[in-house]
Amino acid sequence: MKTNFFKIIAKINKTVLPSYTKRQLDLSKASKIQLAIIGWRAYVTKRAID
Repeated sequence: MKTNFFKIIAKINKTVLPSYTKRQLDLSKASKIQLAIIGWRAYVTKRAID
């Protein structure tokens, strides 16, 4: 059940949140909000895969 929940959140994240890899964002120049979004997306993706 947890995996399905995180898969749904991952799909929502993909449509709503920006993709910084497509924009070729340099992590050393990223703002705190951008780093938080990257961390959130990584957390959800990791949980969806498990």
